[in-house]
Amino acid sequence: MDHQYCEVKLSVEPSRALVDEKFKVLVQKAPPGAQLTVRSHHHSEDKDEWEAFGHYVCDSTGALHLSEDLSLGGTYEGVDPMGLLWSLRPVPGSKPGLRLRKMNVETPMEVTVSVYQGHLSEGFSEQSALAAAVVERWYMAPGVRRIPVTEHDLTATLFLPPGPGPFPAVLDLWGVGGNLREYRASLLASRGFAALALDYLTNQLTKTTGKMMENDYFEVAFKFLEQHPQIVGSRIAMWGLCFGTTMTLKMAVYSNVIKLRCAVCYSGGHIQPVDGSVGDIMEYMGKKPENIRITENQEVIWREMTLPVPKDPAFKVDMGRLQCPLLVVVGLDDQGWPAYESAMDMKAVMEEAGNSHLLTLLTYPHTGHLIEPPYSPHVRTSIFRPAPVMLLWGGETAAHSRAQDDAWRKTLLFLREHLHDRRTSAVTSNSNL
Repeated sequence: MDHQYCEVKLSVEPSRALVDEKFKVLVQKAPPGAQLTVRSHHHSEDKDEWEAFGHYVCDSTGALHLSEDLSLGGTYEGVDPMGLLWSLRPVPGSKPGLRLRKMNVETPMEVTVSVYQGHLSEGFSEQSALAAAVVERWYMAPGVRRIPVTEHDLTATLFLPPGPGPFPAVLDLWGVGGNLREYRASLLASRGFAALALDYLTNQLTKTTGKMMENDYFEVAFKFLEQHPQIVGSRIAMWGLCFGTTMTLKMAVYSNVIKLRCAVCYSGGHIQPVDGSVGDIMEYMGKKPENIRITENQEVIWREMTLPVPKDPAFKVDMGRLQCPLLVVVGLDDQGWPAYESAMDMKAVMEEAGNSHLLTLLTYPHTGHLIEPPYSPHVRTSIFRPAPVMLLWGGETAAHSRAQDDAWRKTLLFLREHLHDRRTSAVTSNSNL
């Protein structure tokens, strides 16, 4: 190592924060005008290695402020220190189809930020870092309580914010990949909302009867929230992604039990047999294999399975009957679901029915299907385990990542507007990590 670089200093602040918070990266005491690479590295719970990096040139004092200075190349470009997170990608030589998702929300995502001499794009393991710092990214703020829920045949986890409550609540539904995903619900609890992460697809047989899961499973989950002593039963929302959107819209319109204060729907739609159970809807989605397209890279495009939007009212939720505010978030390069086409049909139906004032529609160019919390790495393709096949989700990294940030902020505002009693409640705005 050149002796001029021996005193290089690196700071990343805050070193402990929630995953939706920004950090500042400062490099000091490098030679004036020096070319440096700032790299982030993460060893995932799946034992995979992820990295991101930017190429920089120090100012006349030998300093870099990543909140002010341009990345000239690397996995991201421009002024954006959070590119060290949202542009994370598997290191060269990794197995294809990886997706980075937090499994244990009670531990942080640890990211090592390092500084290297020169503009490097590979061979980091063979180089000595000039300086390094480890940062912790959390989905659970201090004081958030994680409570496994197994009663009433539910497979779920309840997250409660700090304090006695009572709190408004969100019933959180992920998509067709199944399994219990907790990271969005835990982050919602860190922002002041009780949240129930619900698994409804991993095993479609109920635990006690062995029968196929019916729509009342979601009603049981809703009533669990409604009757919980630390939850305001009249202030409950549902949030769905992909197939979770399908079930959210179905419950919001047709259930006599679920009375939502509002609903949030990402990357999904209203196309389904409206009288069907979860299993019936899954079967319907799989009945059009002739519409599946496989790209030259052997990536499956699933969205064409449900195109075009059916005209038969028996196969789409009647959005003219919706009675609660609805936020719909759509990526215009969504290759996993015909979300935009569905959104346009929903909008037209609601305009005709006179309830379009309930709809807030956010559309994002160059954005794919997997719209995650802010600064989550963009995944354009990944292995879809239930099949398994390599699915094309869509999106361009920088644009998709900007959409994730914007959609998250606007979704929190939407939930605050419709779930909180402004006279008595305040949403957590500081993680206090």
